[in-house]
Amino acid sequence: MVVLPLLFLLGSQFLCGRGELYSSAITMLTEAALKWEGPLPCDKYDCKCAFQHQRGCCCAADPMFKLEEEAFGRIFHLWYDVMSLKYKVKRITDHNQIAFKATMDPNNSKSGFRSTVRCFGPFVTNVPIPYAIVSLNDANAYNPALGVFAAPWAGVFVFSFTVYSYVSEEDSLSYQVQLMKNGEVAVSVWENNREDLEDNGNQVVVLELVRGDMVYVELVAGKKLCRDLQHNIFTGYILYPNAAAAGEEEHDGH
Repeated sequence: MVVLPLLFLLGSQFLCGRGELYSSAITMLTEAALKWEGPLPCDKYDCKCAFQHQRGCCCAADPMFKLEEEAFGRIFHLWYDVMSLKYKVKRITDHNQIAFKATMDPNNSKSGFRSTVRCFGPFVTNVPIPYAIVSLNDANAYNPALGVFAAPWAGVFVFSFTVYSYVSEEDSLSYQVQLMKNGEVAVSVWENNREDLEDNGNQVVVLELVRGDMVYVELVAGKKLCRDLQHNIFTGYILYPNAAAAGEEEHDGH
């Protein structure tokens, strides 16, 4: 009488396998187990599961399948969280890659009245300075044709500009250059005297921008920059992105 319960257990356990087993011995054990009608030595486990629900091991099929489903669900959610974190990290690191450096083109000047010194200006109105020679433009946020930086997303940015001018002995050194944010003056530098023929000025500013804000440098009306215009430099880079706003922009973009 011990053989039949053993045959039943062996046959049932062979059935709970996912692969196909075709040997005659396994087939014989399986048939014997399925024909068994007596009590089964499975203790507290519900052995009806082997026939009424799923053809598996009567003592462990349900717990094993439930464990498998739970493990699969946990692995799926873990994979989802990892992929979500990957995209968040990528979005933030991509937003960190913004920087530009541009200088004035020395050829973008002309000789003035009764002077052989080539200058940019003076003009009758404020004019954006065209820093046309670009040596760095990560994210392509700086437009050299217009001399304008347009913020591709929100964040805190650092901008700097260097002003240089060299006039003739019979002329006066007079310049005023200012950095603009959306048409408003953020910072400026200026010089107006007859004592120096050559001078330079520098300015650095930290600005909080939202997507689409425009920053540029302009020459004030009536002022001019002369000689060696390549020493006039405009630079900018992102200090850190606004993560919350960047996430909203990313969501809007999709």
